[in-house]
Amino acid sequence: MTSQCYIAFLRGINVGRAKRIAMADLRVLVEGLGYSGVRSVLNSGNVVFRAAGTSASAAAAAIEEALVLKLGVAARVFVLEQGELDAVIDGNPLLGVATDHSRLIVFLLGGSAQREKLAALDSRDWGCEQLALGERAAYVWCPEGMLDSAAATSLGKLLGDGSTSRNWSTLMKLQALCSEG
Repeated sequence: MTSQCYIAFLRGINVGRAKRIAMADLRVLVEGLGYSGVRSVLNSGNVVFRAAGTSASAAAAAIEEALVLKLGVAARVFVLEQGELDAVIDGNPLLGVATDHSRLIVFLLGGSAQREKLAALDSRDWGCEQLALGERAAYVWCPEGMLDSAAATSLGKLLGDGSTSRNWSTLMKLQALCSEG
């Protein structure tokens, strides 16, 4: 059975003082679940790993449970297969306007129900910001930064912990790690 590349996104890790996890501990935890080629990106809970005979949802559940049992941290985990991440990246309609990839934010959506919740936001005028919905993600161009972004704030309120976000630069790094393996 051939292994597949997966990307785990841990929500709310190492943001402020809550939910602090050393990336070395996170890598050991994921390896302990039987996954191979485990690598972390940045200090915000992004992990690339390889596995055979599992699904993205099963891997997410296993990592969530291990976080609580082994590290005492409760965090929502989103896992995408490499092909799913590629589709999120290929589906970004805002690349032509986003001049700073650290301010191009991608909110990963858990399913069609979340996408439907966001339909009303898609048609709003956001001023200098832009928001676009894809199949598995919402894309937000925040030229003034995410903290001052009305679009990102609105998305966060509607989605709650049912989503996690990363900037475009981080997604590109994660995709590159998958492609290397």
